[in-house]
Amino acid sequence: MLAQMLAPAAVLVLWSLVMLYWMAFTRLPAIKKASGGGLSEAKAGGRGQDLDGVIPDNIQWKAHNYAHLMEQPTIFYPAVVILALTGAGAIDVLLAWIYVGLRIVHSIYQATVNKVSVRFLIFVLSSLALTVLAVRAVIVTLQL
Repeated sequence: MLAQMLAPAAVLVLWSLVMLYWMAFTRLPAIKKASGGGLSEAKAGGRGQDLDGVIPDNIQWKAHNYAHLMEQPTIFYPAVVILALTGAGAIDVLLAWIYVGLRIVHSIYQATVNKVSVRFLIFVLSSLALTVLAVRAVIVTLQL
């Protein structure tokens, strides 16, 4: 069950890289168009969020989502490892896949449509799956 529990985490890692490339391939042309010179014209020390309001919002949505994938999933990864090392059950694997599936749906939705009320619902559902995984990780480590 070790590999089955780690598989969703591996998929989320790969998905995060997909979002990184999607962001780069849409953002770099927009930067070039906005500045006339691309990255060579960027101010020293500039950060991605400095582009909000400079390049089109729908381009920045991919960057916002990539940042989100570097936030909450940092809780997911150790929960998955804890459960994998302590003997994950089928419910743990299912919850991990639900979390990853919802995060991918959230990414695609945020990067394309980005209606906050729908995006928030997807986020809440994924957070509930993550919460159950985290509770299960605590239970197995405390042997409750």
